Amino acid sequence: MTTPSTTTRPTTEVVVVIGAGSIGQAITRRVATGRTVLVADISPDNAQAAARALESAGYEVETATVDVSSRDSVTALADHAAGLGPVTRVIHTAGLSPAQASPQAIIAVDLVGVAHVLEEFGRVIADGGSGVVISSQAGHMLPPLPAEQNHALSTTRAADLAGLPMLQPDAVPNSGFAYALAKCANILRVQAASVLWGDRGARLNSISPGIIMTPLALDELRSAAGEAYQRMIAASAAGRVGTPDEVAGAAAFLMGPEGAFVTGTDLLIDGGVIASIATGRYDLAL
Repeated sequence: MTTPSTTTRPTTEVVVVIGAGSIGQAITRRVATGRTVLVADISPDNAQAAARALESAGYEVETATVDVSSRDSVTALADHAAGLGPVTRVIHTAGLSPAQASPQAIIAVDLVGVAHVLEEFGRVIADGGSGVVISSQAGHMLPPLPAEQNHALSTTRAADLAGLPMLQPDAVPNSGFAYALAKCANILRVQAASVLWGDRGARLNSISPGIIMTPLALDELRSAAGEAYQRMIAASAAGRVGTPDEVAGAAAFLMGPEGAFVTGTDLLIDGGVIASIATGRYDLAL
């Protein structure tokens, strides 16, 4: 008598997208084929809208609500993701722009929030997995920080970050400075966290986009800083804004097999804005 053969369907890998905006969706379309997508956002409506768009393109999608400024919220998201299957891709795009929030809100979301994500997903990322954090060209605009400040931003536990003297209200005078400081910290923390992710056989990198045409960028272009942004674009080598798909192409390289030897680094995708600043073609002070 022959025993019927049984087959077990392999567990589906999980792609976690934190931030349901256009960049996160564009990256997902490049790296999530055949995987379960977990879209997380502070707004359930935004997460559902992203899920509908991705489902209509053939992806299997679940949604979750997350507040990255809350350690407990990020912990719950990481545990939920790991319960769905091996977490092999983490895409972090959530953030606030200078036109959208106060300095302390930006520190809480763009700086401490990233630290929460790196720590919590660093304990569940699967062997062979990879992560990408969307930082900003603004992180390259600050003058060099003292070594002790770089070290503090890189290695201070997320739970203690907000208490650093350099992040107190009297040291962070406006939202623009808070944003640049947070994005500089993102680059430093990704480099430091990549060592711990490497212990699990995973890779971690950041991308620093320039002005990419998204709703967030439109808020900035329509703000009091809009004129400066237009001059910045005109002074850059590309002479234009970027697109989410251009960021997604870079993320796909960093997260895929072609980028297997790349970890702990930041990829600047800004159309040449930082080069124009470094060479004096564009003056940040104007």
